[in-house]
Amino acid sequence: MSSNRIQVLDLVFEKSLDKSTIQAEVSRIAGEMNRDLKEKNPIFLGILNGAFMFASDLFKQITIPCQITFLKLASYVGTQTSGTVKQLIGINQDLKDRSVVILEDIVDTGETLDTIIRQLSGYEPREILVATMLYKPEAIQKSIHLDYVGFEIPNEFVIGYGLDYNGYGRNLSEIYTMVPE
Repeated sequence: MSSNRIQVLDLVFEKSLDKSTIQAEVSRIAGEMNRDLKEKNPIFLGILNGAFMFASDLFKQITIPCQITFLKLASYVGTQTSGTVKQLIGINQDLKDRSVVILEDIVDTGETLDTIIRQLSGYEPREILVATMLYKPEAIQKSIHLDYVGFEIPNEFVIGYGLDYNGYGRNLSEIYTMVPE
C-alpha cells in the first residue's frame, strides 16, 4: 500500500487532506473567531467524540476570554448515519445570554447539528454559532447556517483528525477518504 493509502479494519482509505493544510485552516478559523468574538465572552461547545482534535487545536489559538465544554452525542453506525441522535452527556454550564460556538468535526446530513441547536435554544443563549472542520454540501438535509467552515468535501466517507470508522482512525493527524471497492 502506498504512503497515501491506509487500511483501517476492512476498508482502504486515501489521504485527502494533509496535516499542514488542516492546521493552516484551523489557524484561519481561530483568527476569524478572535476577531468576531472579541467582546462576547463565548463558550465553545465541542461535540465528542469526533471534534476533539479540531476543538483542541482551535482552542490553543483562541486568545480572547472564553470557556470550553463538551457534549457527547452518537449518530453513526459503521459508515452510515443511523438517523437518530442520542444525547449521552449533557451541559453543565449556564448558557443564558451567552454566545455559544458549536465545534463540529463534520456536517453532512445536518441531523446531529439540528438536534443540538434545538436543544441549546432551550438554554436561552444570546446566539448560537457553528464551526465545522468539514462540510458535505451534497449531503445536507437540514437548513443550517454554518458560521465557520474549514473545508467543503464531496459526499464520501472520511476518517482521521477525530473522525472514525467503527471507533478506529480518530488518532490519524490527516484526513482520509474511503476508496470505493
